[in-house]
Amino acid sequence: MTLSLGWLWALAAGLFSGHVLQKLCFPYFWRDLWFLLKVVRYGVGLELSALTSSVCTVLERFIQQAQRIPDKPFVIFEGGVHTYRDIELRSNRLANVFLQRVVLRKGDCIALLMSNEPDFLCVWFGLAKVGCSVAFLNTNIRSRSLLHCFSSCGAKTLVVGSDLVDSLDGILPSLLEDNIQVWAMTSHSEHPQVHTLLDKIAGASDQPVPVELRATTSLKSPTLYIFTSGTTGLPKAAVITHLQSLKAAAGFWAFGATQEDVMYICLPLYHSAASLIGIGGTIKLGATCILKKKFSASQFWKDCRKHDVTVFQYIGELCRYLCNQPKTDEDKVHKVRMGVGNGLRQDVWREFHSRFGNIQMCEVYGSTEGNLCFMNHVGKIGTVGRSNFFYRFLFKYDLIKYDMVKDEPVTDQNGFCQRVERGETGLLLSKVSATSPFFGYAGSKQLTEKKLMRNVFVKGDAYFNTGDLMAEDQEGFICFRDRVGDTFRWKGENVATTEVTETLGLVDFIQEVNVYGVEIQGHEGRAGMAAMIVRPGHTFDGKKLFEHVLREIPAYARPLFIRLQEEMEMTSTFKQQKFQLVRSGFNPATISDLLYVLDYPQESYIPLTDSIYKSIVAGERKL
Repeated sequence: MTLSLGWLWALAAGLFSGHVLQKLCFPYFWRDLWFLLKVVRYGVGLELSALTSSVCTVLERFIQQAQRIPDKPFVIFEGGVHTYRDIELRSNRLANVFLQRVVLRKGDCIALLMSNEPDFLCVWFGLAKVGCSVAFLNTNIRSRSLLHCFSSCGAKTLVVGSDLVDSLDGILPSLLEDNIQVWAMTSHSEHPQVHTLLDKIAGASDQPVPVELRATTSLKSPTLYIFTSGTTGLPKAAVITHLQSLKAAAGFWAFGATQEDVMYICLPLYHSAASLIGIGGTIKLGATCILKKKFSASQFWKDCRKHDVTVFQYIGELCRYLCNQPKTDEDKVHKVRMGVGNGLRQDVWREFHSRFGNIQMCEVYGSTEGNLCFMNHVGKIGTVGRSNFFYRFLFKYDLIKYDMVKDEPVTDQNGFCQRVERGETGLLLSKVSATSPFFGYAGSKQLTEKKLMRNVFVKGDAYFNTGDLMAEDQEGFICFRDRVGDTFRWKGENVATTEVTETLGLVDFIQEVNVYGVEIQGHEGRAGMAAMIVRPGHTFDGKKLFEHVLREIPAYARPLFIRLQEEMEMTSTFKQQKFQLVRSGFNPATISDLLYVLDYPQESYIPLTDSIYKSIVAGERKL
């Protein structure tokens, strides 16, 4: 008896010691394990469905939900309630119109240019029901960039929202010349070659089209094309397969959201965050979403209180705008318990919690076309994700040394990259494999190849280059540090410097230009700045440049600052030097070159004075 008691005491002491040791040395072990098991179980389920030829796509899940909960509100938009049945029947009508009037066939690619509204979903689902892939067009892009999107994804049909028909002015003749048929969500059209959809929907059948049109047996079949700036040149059509759509749709669920939640979506649907994670996640759960045409900081919490919102999507800039609103007694009067998004700075994160309550902020890191995703399921402030032994075993990624001055990876004597030590900043690479495929971009194998790095650690390996500098601390938390290459982020959008450079180069007085992003205190991302050389015999014309950028460049990509130089600095490999320009910023007190700032009231680029600089830094001047 005494011996038995001794064994029990020893066992209890061992368990207690193990528990204490685990808490001290591996404090996140169980949370990591359960979260990873949940995600892995979902992934295995997807792969098994593919093997049994029973792929349940996001569209199939929506149709199932429309049958299971037909009267539940799916989308609430500008006071109107649209149930799962409503969206199902209207998308059926559109599918029938697409088959009979537009004459679309399975496998066609259709471009969609629409703002946030319920009909965005109806057109998307209607096209998917007839087996078409859909290319979501950024509503900010114009002229040359917009035309390029059609050639890159191979679309020969455009569906445009009623509020965006005017944006086609100037390029409509080019579209028609390229035999691209244009259909508008209107009842009448002033242009005889722009066809109308609303009048045809009214008389269309709401019966389902044949199931075989949308049927697929492969998770890797393309279903969407979402345009991303990538790192160079014009927008690229990232291939979105059913596999990527289904993984993204599990985001809310992975963080613990349920069918009882009410989602608030104010990000643009043409981006993967709102469409794949937001709408896809709402569908997977059978939840309700409050869809906004655009974000409004003054209306955000009023909407949340009115509709009992519990989950919202964000980008870091959105949260900063909310923190900048005047304080009220109702700041913590709401039911919001979770935010899902990316790009939230530590200072804004802490202020957001202090101001609006201890809302669970779930950071997600990943690019539209990338093959790697980090999820900060622990909620540690300032980190974009969490890694551990299990995650590294399943998802192969590495952080390599990167020379910011030369703008290239550091290699050893054999030409192979070098891994950084824990805590050091390095370029994030993700290994391309059967379990982590990279589907690339439509229309060009060269564009896809440019995002890959080969022979990184051994001959024959291949890694997806994220273009992001990251650091992983001793506990396995991942922190975002910076972007490299020719891309920066502003106003929640990626800005491809090469595209802006080419557009600015069309101005007659500009000889050479180098576009980059500079940090502004209190703002997310980087603001656009262009160092330029004026052509001999010409002078800088702020009004002419203003008119050009206003006409040719989306608002988020327009350079806010201009720096006139005598000559451009180059790297040892004859690339334009950006590193020193980025570091020097836009302070006229420390820069001897002439500086200009974009001024909308004066419709010109005007000299950047010390007083204007101070007003920008103080947050008094609207950017």
